[in-house]
Amino acid sequence: MSIDPDRFGLSCAITTPMREGGSVDLPRLVSHARHVLAQGCDSVTLFGTTGEGAALGLPERAAMMGALTGAGIDPAAQIYAGVAAASLEEAVQQGRLALDAGAKGLLVAPPFYFKGVSDEGLYRWFSQLFEALGPCVRNVILYHIPSVTAVGLSVGLIDRLKKAFPGVVTGVKDSSGDYANTEAYLKAHGELAILVGDERLLAKAVRNGAQGSICGVANLVPHLLRPIVYEGKDSPVVNTLVDEICSHPVLASVKALVGHLHGDAGYGAMRPPLEALDEARRQRLFAAYDRITQAQAA
Repeated sequence: MSIDPDRFGLSCAITTPMREGGSVDLPRLVSHARHVLAQGCDSVTLFGTTGEGAALGLPERAAMMGALTGAGIDPAAQIYAGVAAASLEEAVQQGRLALDAGAKGLLVAPPFYFKGVSDEGLYRWFSQLFEALGPCVRNVILYHIPSVTAVGLSVGLIDRLKKAFPGVVTGVKDSSGDYANTEAYLKAHGELAILVGDERLLAKAVRNGAQGSICGVANLVPHLLRPIVYEGKDSPVVNTLVDEICSHPVLASVKALVGHLHGDAGYGAMRPPLEALDEARRQRLFAAYDRITQAQAA
């Protein structure tokens, strides 16, 4: 299989291991990042939704970037960083920290506190962010996840931003779960890297021009996602696994399953207000995961 070196590919929206006291578990983070990269991910995305990024402060972000780069993971090729802030000042600080540490690019969510905002207001916010980051700003993936932010990114807004900041805005991640929206992005912005967050829609999107995914299930089965990302192959196993995860609290489920995958009971703690799965639910999820993945192996 010939791989296009300019294709975005598969990035793991990496979960953030936490100790019971709430601090980030850096050794587990490094170990898991190495694992997903070895199993088929092209990069990891720190501080995304699956990684509880909106709950991570600047010192923790710096420590996490430092831990991965110190472990030999190349930030210029293998690390994207999420930016999630209601305050423009905080968004600038998050972005600058990651870019100064060498991150390949940024996954930038819109400001999420104020609802019902206009495209003009969002255009000004993103413009001020990019201008404040200055010449170092690069490889920005705009993040459309209205189920979390309640602030959407319209086709028209993306058009204005890509034209105002050519070479800066290089992609859009669509986590709406609405294929019609992905299709509209592909039609209007096919020259950008259109990425799909819902793994169940990924194969169809790739067949129609999408360049890959930043997704949570890449924490678990990157080897199954890679043929979807690069060949547009449907995977009933991945679809079944996503359906199972979505029947539970998603972020806690992914983190618990990472622990199950590694045989490490130390995974599972969440940062409030999120909560870990209770033991009964964990065991039901683990049994379902084993059943689904073993069916694939067979």
